[in-house]
Amino acid sequence: MSLRDLKGYARAAAALGYRYVCANDHLVFPRPWLDGPTALAAVIEESGDLTLATTVSLPILRGPVQLAKTLTTIDALSGGRVVVGVGPGSSARDYALVGLSFEERWRRFDEVLEMLPALLEGAANGFEGDFYTAHDVTLEPRAPQRPRPPIWVGSWGSAPGLRRVARYGDGWLASAYNTTPERFRDGLELLSAAAQAEGRQPGSLANGLATTWLCVTEGTAEADRVLEDVLAPMLGRPAETLRSLSLPIGPAEVCAERLAAFASAGVQRVFLWPLRDEVAQLELFRDRVAPLV
Repeated sequence: MSLRDLKGYARAAAALGYRYVCANDHLVFPRPWLDGPTALAAVIEESGDLTLATTVSLPILRGPVQLAKTLTTIDALSGGRVVVGVGPGSSARDYALVGLSFEERWRRFDEVLEMLPALLEGAANGFEGDFYTAHDVTLEPRAPQRPRPPIWVGSWGSAPGLRRVARYGDGWLASAYNTTPERFRDGLELLSAAAQAEGRQPGSLANGLATTWLCVTEGTAEADRVLEDVLAPMLGRPAETLRSLSLPIGPAEVCAERLAAFASAGVQRVFLWPLRDEVAQLELFRDRVAPLV
């Protein structure tokens, strides 16, 4: 994708009434992959008033201070439109490339979540952990959002993951290709209990469904081709496994039914990811799917 294409996509999303533009984070992937924060920065002007979200960024691989600096800069340049979605990452190869142990990712992620709020706030709070140390670090200019940009923690819905969301996050980012409406509803109940255990109001936590692969098609045969020839090879998963999920891939009525089930399960926002013909898919979704949800 060229810079012209990227800017055109952001302009189209804003003109069509979408509310977010999102970027994921990988060092390497089975398909060409732009650097996520760089891509968000490139479309600040074209994105209008869209929220700029990382769904998710990888503070362990990038380094928590480096990522906080990058995202506070994007928040400043965009006038306070950033949502900081973070996760540990699920690619062992990415970890190997930066010389970190994949097995240590959860311990590292817990430390990152402890120190990230102060870094984003521009506070000089000291932190001393097993992996990270930060003393008298004040990142300036500060992000314009106060006290800081919101932090949404990625989790596929495990009990430990949702406890992290409740302890550290302002929101939960679920993954559409790692859940179903039923599993999301169960996760929301776990999150509610975890929030109460942390002394927080369950309703205070936002949620969103990320990596929601989208392809509005004319029929199921075309949808099967997209699953088998595009998505399954990219994710390294059998097409049959992907068919068992509730991804909006297929005729408009099927897409709407699947997303309505997520809405009924408690999903507040869905971050769509067109698999082809990106701008055309955004138009098809707005005109043919959204009115049915």
